[in-house]
Amino acid sequence: MTSTAGSTEPTRTPAGRAEVPDRIRRFSRAERLVHRSTGLLMLLCVASAACLYLGPLAQLVGRRYLVVTVHEWSGIALPLPFLLGLLSPDFRADLRRLNRFAPYDRQWLRAARRRLNSVRDRPAGKFNAGQKIYAGWIAGAVLVMMFTGLLMWFMGLLPSISRTSAIFVHDFLAWALVGVLAGHVRKAYQDPGTAPGMRTGFVSRGWAKRHHPRWVDELDELARLDAPGAPAAPAPRPPSDPGAPGRRDTFGDAQPRA
Repeated sequence: MTSTAGSTEPTRTPAGRAEVPDRIRRFSRAERLVHRSTGLLMLLCVASAACLYLGPLAQLVGRRYLVVTVHEWSGIALPLPFLLGLLSPDFRADLRRLNRFAPYDRQWLRAARRRLNSVRDRPAGKFNAGQKIYAGWIAGAVLVMMFTGLLMWFMGLLPSISRTSAIFVHDFLAWALVGVLAGHVRKAYQDPGTAPGMRTGFVSRGWAKRHHPRWVDELDELARLDAPGAPAAPAPRPPSDPGAPGRRDTFGDAQPRA
């Protein structure tokens, strides 16, 4: 945007250059609904499990049959928000991002291990390496919890697996899940810029530039190409050309042209 000091003319955006917004949309409404619904079902699972597992809570709450029913059906319903979210293009696009590890994700992990926090040390796209690992771990944990839970619920489902083994895996993974979820919530509240992104769908540009610089660069490039009067993008060369812009490596992420 350009303007002169004291000018009464409206601020203008030069042709071919997109206006830079102060806020960036991070999550769509569908994605936020998936997150909230999954969080609510997860909370029901954890709370009802605590009432079944911890003696003092079990005595305080009572109604064991009702608590068991809530626990079973909230666990069965846990994948439903995810499955419904697949109807959203934004949700599917973010799933693709979460499933792709780029070389700079390894750099992010090395920096996290060494407690280096600068933007240069921790390059990240829309999701950093830690968020990708967390999403994959949660997905796997939910599947195992559902499987062992069904074995406990329907004891004759797989006679080759004893109910005792299913209970052991279910209980062990439940404690691990509680710890990981507690860490997720703590991390979210430690960073004041994170919660608004999930609550309203928007984050400040400054926050995004600090924590997800490659994502901001990607959005800026898309805005530049979509701006009125922007030059047409050059036709991409064959992927076999190592100098082709937007070439994809084995991880599926675009690599900058040398």
